[in-house]
Amino acid sequence: MSNLQFLDKGLPPVHSWNPPFCGDIDMRISRDGRWHYNGSPIGRESMVKLFASVLRHDDDGHYYLVTPVEKVRIQVEDVPFVAVSAEVRLGADGPEYLFTTNVNDQVVLNHEHPLKMMENPETGESAPYIRVRDRLEALVSRNVFYQLVAEAIETPVAGGVELSIRSQGQGYSLGMVSGNDFWK
Repeated sequence: MSNLQFLDKGLPPVHSWNPPFCGDIDMRISRDGRWHYNGSPIGRESMVKLFASVLRHDDDGHYYLVTPVEKVRIQVEDVPFVAVSAEVRLGADGPEYLFTTNVNDQVVLNHEHPLKMMENPETGESAPYIRVRDRLEALVSRNVFYQLVAEAIETPVAGGVELSIRSQGQGYSLGMVSGNDFWK
């Protein structure tokens, strides 16, 4: 089975298209992964999946919906996807984590799809993210993060304990626990 199961769905090669920029549209992806158009949520899952299939994150830091003939900029509050589940399964290199996003993309946690903790500049809180494809990330939902913490390996380090998980032979840090503090 491929690490990039969504490729089997035949996603378009948006990274190779270079259409002209056609402007901004009133489309926004909220931090919880919900898509909005003209201020209203997009309720049709099939439309969200279609838009997600032509989403690109360019070097300029902006997100675009891209077709072979046009490119429009949209707003993304944090990252475009949310990892809504994770399961541990036995792979060729031992245990591996399979993450599923809110648009049903599935990726195996590995060197191509790393998990990293990033600090929210507004709140100062750390949150886990996993790369889904190209330059597109998924925020790991709180309940999935708690699952990972429950399954984490505890390693004593100076000043506390580091929590980590292993997938395909690689270790991924979930952060530090120190005394009564939760995360640093």
